Amino acid sequence: MSTKKKIINDPVFGFINIPNDYVYNIIKHPFLQRLNRIRQLGLASFVYPGAQHTRLHHSIGAMYLMGEAINSLRSKGHEITHEEANAALAAILLHDVGHGPFSHVLEYTLTNGIHHEEFSLALMEQLNTEMNGQLDRCVEIFTDRYCKRFLHQLVSGQLDVDRLDYLRRDSFFTGVTEGNIGSARIIKMLDLRDDKLVVEAKGIYSIENFLMARRLMYWQVYLHKTAVAAEKMLIKTLKRAKELTKNGVQLFASPALRYFLENEVNKSHFEKNKEEVLYYFSRLDDNDIWCALKVWAEHEDRILSLLSSGLITRELFKIKISAEPYTEAFIQACEDDYITRLGVSREEASYFFSVDTITTNMYSEADDSIDILYNDGTIKNISEASDMLNIQLLSKKVEKYYLSYLKLA
Repeated sequence: MSTKKKIINDPVFGFINIPNDYVYNIIKHPFLQRLNRIRQLGLASFVYPGAQHTRLHHSIGAMYLMGEAINSLRSKGHEITHEEANAALAAILLHDVGHGPFSHVLEYTLTNGIHHEEFSLALMEQLNTEMNGQLDRCVEIFTDRYCKRFLHQLVSGQLDVDRLDYLRRDSFFTGVTEGNIGSARIIKMLDLRDDKLVVEAKGIYSIENFLMARRLMYWQVYLHKTAVAAEKMLIKTLKRAKELTKNGVQLFASPALRYFLENEVNKSHFEKNKEEVLYYFSRLDDNDIWCALKVWAEHEDRILSLLSSGLITRELFKIKISAEPYTEAFIQACEDDYITRLGVSREEASYFFSVDTITTNMYSEADDSIDILYNDGTIKNISEASDMLNIQLLSKKVEKYYLSYLKLA
């Protein structure tokens, strides 16, 4: 075991200590280092140029907050062994390892409905095999099969350290100050009752701020209309590339990207060829996509070149938002316009616009409630404890209807 102290200088939390070689070996593994080539906010940098931070940044920040949470709970008399602490740190480090380039874009195109959590678990299990079972407990915590359920809550829950990091980090790099939450205060206020996380009553204002900040960050950053339009444009570009490849057109692509263009990687294919899929997936990052787009921008296929060059030069889809769904007649009229003006078929016209519904709710009482602990030992749900927030309003599902489209001169 090495005794050399390793420190990371983080712009959000300052100096972060890597506690031991077990954690250090996970951080330096290629699976984690790949996240240094994937931006945390995908295409949001088209809106917020400072949003250049990576998923590795976020994973290390979340690891730091996990360590702080464990220390806070230990200080209140709760036993968390060294092995459990290491497993929790490993679980949060690896929780996003299954993300592909540009956030969820791949789930709609190249990996056909396989969610990033499935890739994360598969990569964890592969890494566990390499490490001769040292990640057994980490996998149990990640999948919520470990006896101390609160450790899973810290990885994935309403008040998990994942959210506590990404809200502060994304706020910092975008400059959207509304997302700047009091993560240190929330962690200091954490306690346990019946194997479940609770928050001391004096921390209720920090929780209220956290819930409001999350709502504001979603609509100002994560679902910003320009970022959504850029994402829809990239989805259409990759779908066109996949269609051309299926029809025998040889496109420029890295070996990793080519694998996903040439194969229909759905859940069935993934289960039958897991080792092969993970090999190529673990070598795919933002750079593969950007390099391909630069070359595709000059391709003879008009659709692929128009879409690719638009992303390269920031000539993005325009976007309109409606409170009501767009009708079939409206969609057909859009297609007719592209058919007439570009001389394309109806199927080809569909590449130039996207009609979608975006839904979100910031707090779900049924999912994993945030409970407030009072000095007399009583516990109340935040919806009862807060005299400021309308939790019913926060938990209400919001639906918006988007039309993103290529504007013709």
